[in-house]
Amino acid sequence: MWRWAEPAPDGPVFQDRRAAGAMLGRELERYAGRGTLVLGLPRGGVPVAAEVARHLGAELDVVVARKLGSPLSPEVAVGAITADGVRVLNEDLIRALGVSEEYLESVGLREATEARRREQLFRGSGPAPGISGRVVIVVDDGLATGSTMRAALRSVRRQHPARLVAAVPVGPPGTAQDLQGEADEVVCLLTPPGFRAVGEYYDDFRQVSDAEVLEILGQAPRSSERKTAPRWTGGQSDGPGRS
Repeated sequence: MWRWAEPAPDGPVFQDRRAAGAMLGRELERYAGRGTLVLGLPRGGVPVAAEVARHLGAELDVVVARKLGSPLSPEVAVGAITADGVRVLNEDLIRALGVSEEYLESVGLREATEARRREQLFRGSGPAPGISGRVVIVVDDGLATGSTMRAALRSVRRQHPARLVAAVPVGPPGTAQDLQGEADEVVCLLTPPGFRAVGEYYDDFRQVSDAEVLEILGQAPRSSERKTAPRWTGGQSDGPGRS
């Protein structure tokens, strides 16, 4: 299932990531009080995820996925990989660019190592949150190709959540719809038909630093500080998706 609002006009819609997260939190209110875990994709997804978690009274943590840049330009992603080695590839682009398997193995090893380093940096000495049997909401500040979100969802799915939700403020209609094969529900507030870049829909889209991510996570209650919450048991139907 996917859910989204009517396509937005071109131009900024969200004041900043926190404002976008507050809007997402209101859309996800049905998951409040259900032992929900919110995972932000660092770095830009963490301020959004923090507002979602605050609104739901949920635990906050991170899931790290790194782009696999092409040999021509690191900004052109041919896929993504997570800290635990889950890899997603854009096979069409790989064929078009003639990217070798040797290159994919090399860049994948490098980026998986960096993902593990960042996950340890952001989580510190604390344990990874439990995922099995819980509602897990994976949050980013927007979708472009969707490769990092797809990799993150596959990584989380391997840990057997009871319900897996992908939630973003904005993204292309096709990318948002394609993710329904990876999650039980996709929530994308805006799907502009003329989508070009995530940052165009924010008034303030400045880069988020590692220090900001650490500060946000440091202010959020960790799993050891939370009382045991009820697990997801299915509950009421979410109703039909919106288009």
